[in-house]
Amino acid sequence: MAFPRPRPAQAELPRQRVRTLQCGQGAVRAARFNADGNYCLTCGSDKTLKLWNPHKGTALRTYQGHGYEVLDAAGSFDNSQICSGGADKAVALWDVTTGQVVRKYRGHAGKVNCVQFNEEATVIVSGSIDSTVRCWDCRSRRPDPIQVLDEAKDGISSVKLSSHEILTGSVDGRVRRYDLRTGQLCSDYIGSPITSVCFSKDGQCVLAASLDSTLRLLDKDTGELLGEYTGHRSTTYRLDCALNEQDTHVGCASEDGHVYFWNLVEGSLALSLPVGQGVVQSLAFHPRLPCLLVATQGQVTLWREDTFQPEGDPNT
Repeated sequence: MAFPRPRPAQAELPRQRVRTLQCGQGAVRAARFNADGNYCLTCGSDKTLKLWNPHKGTALRTYQGHGYEVLDAAGSFDNSQICSGGADKAVALWDVTTGQVVRKYRGHAGKVNCVQFNEEATVIVSGSIDSTVRCWDCRSRRPDPIQVLDEAKDGISSVKLSSHEILTGSVDGRVRRYDLRTGQLCSDYIGSPITSVCFSKDGQCVLAASLDSTLRLLDKDTGELLGEYTGHRSTTYRLDCALNEQDTHVGCASEDGHVYFWNLVEGSLALSLPVGQGVVQSLAFHPRLPCLLVATQGQVTLWREDTFQPEGDPNT
């Protein structure tokens, strides 16, 4: 006889601020956890990229090489490389240890809004205001992309990858999913410009944020609308959305200085977190813990659940 598996602990949401990072990079355009959540990257309007241990509040390295503000970045699975995209239309591949640019990929005709590695960190996928998604081979010396996805009719605002899919959100109001195994493209029309897309942890759903101040949860395979979440303000800026580490809540940045979380199933507002003044530029949820990174103006704050016991001064 098999014993029933213990019920997972009730999901906790991050409610207490445990760290504030004064980034010194101008406006922070994006904050991103690395693959295991131990480190984070911040992208600055001063053309720099910084690597941090946000849990200790320590800056580890600054990466300089973009010609204009850095808009997005991602770390490889083994933490040895970083990719970044910027308003200089370039995609950069960095060596984490040396801080040097390994390669720069030029091909986009406008600023690069979003970048992601594939699982093996052999390919960088970038999305641009030029309405294309380009795939770059990290291992070869060839300067041109190995693939260009040009189905979008307007700028690409967000790109996410699974083991065999590329998910994109565009200003043309469509969420597109490219299945690399079957060669198929699935497109779902939202209608309002998309600011951010992401997969649920179980890979069954897609979350999309758009400029009609609405977050939508779609069934990945059928495109069926599973949930709509409102209460935040998103009408102008490219704001991030995310699911928490247990897929129980959906979250979104807002232009009113808050981060909002809703119960995924019920659709009810679970938390309105006052994180700063003005627009919440970026957010990232930790892959395994109830831990949130939020960028507002020139700083990044780290938030944890109420039962978490912080060490040291939270303002360092």
